[in-house]
Amino acid sequence: MSQTLERSRYEWNTVNWRQVEIRVFKLQRRIYQAASRKDVRLVHRLQRLLSRSWYGRLLAVRRVSQDNQGKRTAGIDGVAKLTGPQRWALANRLSLTATAQAVRRIWIDKRNGTEQRPLGIPVMGDRAGQALVKLALEPEWEAYFEPNSYGFRPGRSVHDAIDALFKVIAKQPKYVLDADIAQCFERINHSALIQKLNAPAWMRRPIEGWLKAGVWDQGNWFPRTQGTPQGGVLSPLLANIALHGMEHDLQTLVQPRSYLLNGVRRRAVPLRVIRYADDFVVLHPDLATLQAARTALEHWLKPLGLELHPRKTQIVHTLGASSVPTGFDFLGFRIRQFSGSPQRWRGGFKTIIQPSPEACRRHRQQLRQIVRAHRGDTQRLLIRRLNTSIRGWRRFYRTVCSRDCFSSLDDYLYRLLMRWTQRQKHDGSSHRQVAHYWGVDRGLGWVFCTRDGLALAQHQKVRCQRHIKVRGIKSPYDGDWLYWAARWGRYPGLSSKLALLLKRQLGCCAQCGLVFTWSSLLEVHHSNGCHQDDRLDNLQVLHRHCHDQAHGAVRLRSFRTNDNDSPAEEPCEVKVSRTVLKPSGGGNPFA
Repeated sequence: MSQTLERSRYEWNTVNWRQVEIRVFKLQRRIYQAASRKDVRLVHRLQRLLSRSWYGRLLAVRRVSQDNQGKRTAGIDGVAKLTGPQRWALANRLSLTATAQAVRRIWIDKRNGTEQRPLGIPVMGDRAGQALVKLALEPEWEAYFEPNSYGFRPGRSVHDAIDALFKVIAKQPKYVLDADIAQCFERINHSALIQKLNAPAWMRRPIEGWLKAGVWDQGNWFPRTQGTPQGGVLSPLLANIALHGMEHDLQTLVQPRSYLLNGVRRRAVPLRVIRYADDFVVLHPDLATLQAARTALEHWLKPLGLELHPRKTQIVHTLGASSVPTGFDFLGFRIRQFSGSPQRWRGGFKTIIQPSPEACRRHRQQLRQIVRAHRGDTQRLLIRRLNTSIRGWRRFYRTVCSRDCFSSLDDYLYRLLMRWTQRQKHDGSSHRQVAHYWGVDRGLGWVFCTRDGLALAQHQKVRCQRHIKVRGIKSPYDGDWLYWAARWGRYPGLSSKLALLLKRQLGCCAQCGLVFTWSSLLEVHHSNGCHQDDRLDNLQVLHRHCHDQAHGAVRLRSFRTNDNDSPAEEPCEVKVSRTVLKPSGGGNPFA
C-alpha cells in the first residue's frame, strides 16, 4: 500500500468526532438563532461558512458512508462501500459545484403487498453533497416549521404526533379529515419548491441539479421533471419545505363559524392540522367547516403539483356520527372515542388509542415467518431472533393502551412455539420434549427458555409509559441543553454522564424536585460522600443551594452521632464537590 493511502487511513481513523460535531453544531445553532430573528443575510453567510468548512465535509461523508443504513446500496457507479482512504479522499474533493449524476431506481413493495414504491439511489458523491447541504439548510427551516409538523424532523417522532392528536380530541369529540397525498415525493413541482426554498444561488444550483438529474431504471434512462427521489438524503427535508404553511394557510382560507352541538350554539374554534410528512389529519367539531377545509386543501396543493389520494382520504368522527364512520388509523395507531357514563368518564366519553389492527396483523405475520424460518435451528438462535422483533415492537407501542393487544400476541406466539416444539427431534416422551424447551418443570412456568436461562421476551412483560410530547416549537438547534439533555440523555458538547443524569431525573433537582432553569447553578452530588465513587447510581444533579443543604445535613448527622458520654471523635469534614455547570453563551455550556 502506498504511503498516501496509509496516511489517509490513519487520518480517518483518528478523527476527533466529538470536536467535529461540536464545531458543526455551533454553526447550526447560530443559523437557527439568525433565522429566528429573520436575519436572512446572516443565515446565508453562516450556511456558506458551514458548507465550506472541513468539519462539515467530514461529518457529511461520515453520515452517508458509515452512519446511514443504506451505506452499502450502490448508485449507478456501482460504489457501495467506502474504505477509510476513500472517505478521506471524498471529504477532500467534496464540493457543491460538481455536476449531479443520475440516480438508480429500485422498486420495493409497500406494506399492502399490492403496490410498489420507487426509490432513487444517488451516487456516493451526490449523497455526501446532499448531506452537506442538509447540515446547513435544516437549522434554518427548523426555525420556520410549524409546531404541529412532526415527520422527518430532529427531536420529533411518531409518538409526538399521536400525543398531539390525543390532546386535541381529549376534551371534545371532533370530525377528522384523514388525508393522504397521492405520490407526494414523485409529484412535487420543482419550480414551486425552489421558489418556496428561497435559497442563495450557490445552494440553489446543486439542489436543482439533484432534482432534475435523470433516472436509470433497468438499463433505461428517463428524464425527471417533477418530484424528489425517495432514497436521497435531502428528499425528506425538501418535502417538508414544500408542505410547510399548510395549517396557517388553511386557517386563513377557511374561516370557521359558530356551530350547533347537541342543540347548543358553540363559538367558532380554529382548525387544527397535525402532519407527519405526507400523512396528516385536519380536525374540527363542525362537519361543514371540515368539508370546506377539504376543498381549500385541494386548491392549496394544486400549485405544488399534488392532490389528495381519493381512496385513502376520508372524513370520520372520533366518537360517532350518523353520516361518517367512527374512528380512524393514523401512523400505525387506532384512534377512537367511546361513550359512557358522565359519572365515570369526564364529558361522557373516553379516548382510547391502540395499535391498529393492520399493525397487529403485520407483526403476527412477522412472528410466524421467523418461527417457520427457524425450523430445525437451535432454540437459542430462535429466541434471539424473536426477542429482537418483540422488544422493538412493544417499545414502540407501550406508550398507548396496548395491554389487550400484547396479551393476544403472546397467546398467538405461544401456539406458534408449541407447534415448533412438537416438530423438533427429541429422544423421549412428549412431556420430556416440552419440558426441554419450556420452564414448566423448572419452576418458571410456561416460559420458552433454554437450560442456561435465555428466555423469550413477552409482549406484556413491559411497563407501559406515556410519551411526553415535544414542547411547542422546540428544536435541538435552539441551544436549550437542559431540556434536550433531560429528554434525550445526550447533547452535543455535554458530557454523556451529565446528560444521562438529567434524563434519569427528568430535568429536576434530586433534592427539591424543582425543574432546572436557565439561571440554575448545577452541581454533581455524590450520595455516599465518596468523591472517588463515580458510579451513576451514586451521582445526582442538584442546585447549588440544595447541594449545600445536602452536605449540611451530613455534617449535622456526624455531630449528633458523636454527642454521647464517650469521648467524642472529631466530626468528619465533608468536602463539597464544586462542579459548577452553569450554562453560558445563551444557555449552551460549550459556546
